Amino acid sequence: MPKDVILTPEGLQKLQAELDELSGNRRRQVADRIKEAREFGDISENAEYDDAKNEQAMLEQRIMQLQDRLRAAQVVDANSVSTDTVGVGSVVNVKDEKGGSLKFTIVGSAEAKPPDKLSNESPVGKALMGRKRGEEVSVTLPNGKKRKFKITKIDVGL
Repeated sequence: MPKDVILTPEGLQKLQAELDELSGNRRRQVADRIKEAREFGDISENAEYDDAKNEQAMLEQRIMQLQDRLRAAQVVDANSVSTDTVGVGSVVNVKDEKGGSLKFTIVGSAEAKPPDKLSNESPVGKALMGRKRGEEVSVTLPNGKKRKFKITKIDVGL
C-alpha cells in the first residue's frame, strides 16, 4: 500500500503536467526513436535500438511513479490551513539563535525543495509541525548540529 502523498494544489498541477508531457509527447518521441533504430537492421547488435528501449523503460517507470503519486495524493485545501499552528501549507517565519530571520514553506515530501520548501517529514519541518507563534523548537540537523528556532509568524502559503 503506497503511503499518502501530501500535495499543495500547485504541486498537484506540476505532477499532472509532467505526467501529461511524458505520456504524450515523450512517449511519441521514444516510439519514433525505436522505429528509426529498427530500420537500421539487425536489432540484436543495434546500440541505437538498445538505447531507445532503455529510455522507453525509464520513461514508463517514471510515468508509473507519477500515476502512483497522483493516486495516493491528498491535496491540501487552502481553507483548511490554519495560521494558529504550523501545518502543511503554512509559511513559517522563524528567528534562529543568532537572530537571523528565516522563512520556510511546509509542504509534503513530494514537493520539498530545501532551503525554502521543507518537507513535513524533514527534521526542521517535523519539529515545526503543530507548533504555535512564539514557541521555540530545538532541532538536530542531519549533519549532527543542533539549531534553535523561535516561530515569529505563521501564514497560509497556498
